[in-house]
This record gives sequence, structure tokens and C-alpha cells, in this order.
Amino acid sequence: MIDTEDAPAGRNSEIAVSLMATDGWFFCKGVKADDPQSFMHRNEAAVNPFLPEGLAPRLLWQIEEEGWLLLGFEHVSGQHADFSPGSPHLPMLADAVRTISTTNAPPTSSAKREMGKQWATALDRELSMELPEDAHAWSRENAATIREWASRAPAYMDGTALIHSDLNPFNFLISDRARVVDWAWWRSGAPWVDGAQVAVRLIAAGHPPSAAEAWAGQLDGFRAADPDGITAYTASLVRLWERKFAGTDATEGARRWLEHRLDNR
Repeated sequence: MIDTEDAPAGRNSEIAVSLMATDGWFFCKGVKADDPQSFMHRNEAAVNPFLPEGLAPRLLWQIEEEGWLLLGFEHVSGQHADFSPGSPHLPMLADAVRTISTTNAPPTSSAKREMGKQWATALDRELSMELPEDAHAWSRENAATIREWASRAPAYMDGTALIHSDLNPFNFLISDRARVVDWAWWRSGAPWVDGAQVAVRLIAAGHPPSAAEAWAGQLDGFRAADPDGITAYTASLVRLWERKFAGTDATEGARRWLEHRLDNR
């Protein structure tokens, strides 16, 4: 090893560092092998060989030794994505999401990787509970409608497309194109899901809901989706996120989008 450069550790990594070796830079991240969150690193290692060329940094090696699970990736320079209105990154984001949604998910026998089943499990638990006390006033006023729509979401989510499922600005690296990182939560399912999730984040970054929908409409999978499926998914985000991520811009973005969709039915 010749040189190192610390990187901010992600929420799920105890180690995150760029390393300079005799043949160049690479990026290493890792956790204790017995950490309850180590499955996320294993998920990421499993999907990486199936990702299209240029979409994500390539996994170069995986080591499990002396109690540590370490992943070594191709080193890619770049900045996190700017989702704000007028950002020059928006066309590159569309290209990346288009590539994901037109890629088949890796073969797997695990029901945990099927978006519809995973979403149904999460919603069954959420919808069995009362709204959290700090839910938005609009959500409280429309609780029955949101619940009805949210309960329908899993029925629209089946499919064979690859889904990243966590496309926030920090999971894009922008340089000459957008590369997508942190694949711990990948799923298989309908090809519109990632486009819809980015649309929520665009609203959170200041886009009007109609503009976010227009951006997502560039994507064939989103454009071909049943509009009721998009509305149901948005309602399910509001229910799930108002408990897990109360008061965040993303949760407010989902709520604003749902209000827009219900008002324009």
C-alpha cells in the first residue's frame, strides 16, 4: 500500500477509505463480519457482477478475514448529485435510472428480493398501527384515503426489472456520467419504481410535483405504468416514511406528490 485517503463512512460501513496501491487507486468499505448489518455488504457484492458496464463501480475483490468483511471497488471520482430545479445533473440521472429499469434483476430464489412481497410485509406491519402522533395534519385528515391507496401498492410492484430502491442524491456519483453506488437494498420488480422514487426526491429538492412527473415521464417504465399504481406507491411512502423519517424533506416530498395526484385524479 502506498497511500490512503479517508472517505466519510456511510451509514452501514465502519470502514470507508480510498487506497493507493502499486496499480492505482481503489475504494474499500467494510464492517465486522458478525455485524447485524453485514448482510447489506453481502447483498451489494452479490448484485455487482450483474450490473451493466459503467453503471456502478466494479467490485474488484471481497475478503472475509479476522472478523472483518471488506469489499474493494474500482475507484471512481465524482460529486453527489444535485437534484434541484435546473441542475445539469438531471439528464445524467435519467440515463442512469433508464439503464437500471431496463436491466433484468439477477436470478434469486429469495422472496426478500421481490419488491412486491417485501413492500407487502412492511405495509402489513405499518397499516396495523395507528398513525404516529407527529404525522402531518393533512395525513391525519386524509388517513382513511391514504390507507386505502397504500394497501394497493404491492399489487402493482411485481416484475423482473432491477430496482436499486434507494436512489437519493448521495447514491449517485456525477462526473462524465452518473454512476450509482450502495446497492445493499436492490430488489426485483416493476420497472417504474426507481423512477417514482427519484421523482419524490426531486419534489423534496424543490421541483413542483408536475415537473417531477414530467422528468420521470422520460422513462419508458414510468410512462407505461398504471397511474393508480404510482398513486398507491406514493401513498405507501407517506404511511411508511411518516413513521420512519418524520419531518424530513423526502417525507414531505412524498406527501406533496400524493396530494397533487389525489387532487388531479
